[in-house]
Amino acid sequence: MAHHDPNARTVLVTGAAGSLAQRVISRLYWKYQVIAVDFRRRVETDADIPSYLVDMQKRGFEDIFRRHKIDAVLHLGRIFAHESTRLRRYNANVLGSRRLLELSRKYGVDQVLIHSTYFVYGASPYNPALLTEDAPLKASEVTQDLVDAVELESLAQIWLWKHPELNLTILRPCNILGPGVRNSMSLLLSRRVAPVLLGYSPMMQFLHVDDMADAVVAAFERNARGVYNVAPADYIPYQEAVRQAGCQRLPVLSVPPALPRMVSYALNWGAFFPPYLINYFKYPVILDGSLFADTFDWKPTRGLRDILEHYRAAKLRGN
Repeated sequence: MAHHDPNARTVLVTGAAGSLAQRVISRLYWKYQVIAVDFRRRVETDADIPSYLVDMQKRGFEDIFRRHKIDAVLHLGRIFAHESTRLRRYNANVLGSRRLLELSRKYGVDQVLIHSTYFVYGASPYNPALLTEDAPLKASEVTQDLVDAVELESLAQIWLWKHPELNLTILRPCNILGPGVRNSMSLLLSRRVAPVLLGYSPMMQFLHVDDMADAVVAAFERNARGVYNVAPADYIPYQEAVRQAGCQRLPVLSVPPALPRMVSYALNWGAFFPPYLINYFKYPVILDGSLFADTFDWKPTRGLRDILEHYRAAKLRGN
């Protein structure tokens, strides 16, 4: 049983089935009242953590706010593009998030954290060497499939300025990797054979899911509103990352530009080499994470070697 102070803040965590949210919940569990919410599957939690399976746009979601006096919301639940259709994803990621913000305001929540993604910057040959938080968000002009990510960000930024009482924090992490992570890059590095674009090996940043969980908790506890990149100061060429993860490289021709997309569709590589992310395997998107690190006194504890070793070891074990 957790030793809760009856006056402890009550924190609602969305996306509770995901490996990041699970780690965040276990870090908050001893100090706060935690409520777990997911819209994909019900989450098994410790006995005294209420867990709900809800559709954020349906009426049942508001009941949670009525039933519990929620002080803070950590919105970690985003549906990845490979998990769903464009429309369902838009509904969950954009409209669901808007509903979450409306309910937070209606029920006097005084802190909201939103987990965004570095994909919103868009991958382009003209990106500066280091992207700071005020760089323009270009992903939506690059691809329809990232529109929901950019719209969620735009929505969050409007709320950040219109409703200072929500103390909104938006986190844009680089690639999150590690045990249990189900995003495209993690699925790709888990494979024995990984596609690489011939002639391209952009620099990439990787963050261990435990470091990201620490970052979320730091952002929650220090509560400084604003937009922050979350990324380590080191990076590695993509093809080298693939090699260190123990994958064999499978070169894919990158010209004409439609070719890698066709290959991805034809071989059904959508989950780990999705056509809309092809540019991210061509051009670097390197984040300047110094604002977050300085504001929240955070730095990652696991280096690239550690992170990639997990994928190599899993292959050696025959997983």
